[in-house]
Amino acid sequence: MAEIVSLSQAVRQAIHDGDAVAMEGFTHLIPFAAGHEVIRQRRRELTLIRMTPDLIYDQLIGAGCARKLVFSWGGNPGVGSLHRFRDAVQRGWPTPLEIEEHSHAGMANRYVAGASGLPFAVLRGYNGTDLYRQETLGNGRGGTTIRPVTCPFTGEQLTAVAAIRPDVAVIHAQRADRFGNVQFWGITGVQKEAVLASRRSVATVEEIVDALEPRPGAMVLPSWTVSYVAQVPGGAHPSYALGYSARDNGYYLAWDAIGRDRAAFTCWLEENVYS
Repeated sequence: MAEIVSLSQAVRQAIHDGDAVAMEGFTHLIPFAAGHEVIRQRRRELTLIRMTPDLIYDQLIGAGCARKLVFSWGGNPGVGSLHRFRDAVQRGWPTPLEIEEHSHAGMANRYVAGASGLPFAVLRGYNGTDLYRQETLGNGRGGTTIRPVTCPFTGEQLTAVAAIRPDVAVIHAQRADRFGNVQFWGITGVQKEAVLASRRSVATVEEIVDALEPRPGAMVLPSWTVSYVAQVPGGAHPSYALGYSARDNGYYLAWDAIGRDRAAFTCWLEENVYS
């Protein structure tokens, strides 16, 4: 059953050096506050998993938390590059970063396979792309997470992608009740699948209520699927939580200049995260 704890306690107990960590949320409900707590606790050698590693992973990478990034698209939405991500890949600053790239469909289906207890998912979409070729050339042994597979019924060549089973999933949601059941609605992305695929999970929420009210289109993660719940109002900022906050587009625009320069980023990190 989920434990209701502080954010610092949740991160301390759930996330350890060397863990594979998935922080999901698509445009909406991105768990920025939890990511900043990971930086403050100076976690290292993490494998970061996310379909769209936007600013939160740029910040984690720049803070030296990451060893590897597993992803399907990396950029500052509507603005351009993630400069800390790029600096780590191209120049190894602050530490070298290994990357493993997939398509959106591939990542989503990898989560579904992990949540379903299956070893892999099957796609058509990778045929004819460089994703399989890139991974094959990268290690000389054939793809480690992308492999060709023949359909036993039609003989068609398809692509198998290995299931994602993170050590920890981190999400943000609108509400939890006092038993640790977590409720979220709006653009829900793959938060549910990430939690169900993971060994441990942390859910930050806008508020904790006595009872969850039914809402059209809402999802509820039962308390037995969640390890830790922490009340963190505004925990998605500069992302947003539908019904509670608006997206801070100015933050995303300003990040380009901050993330582009190592000194500006280091100063921002000290003033806005460590302090």
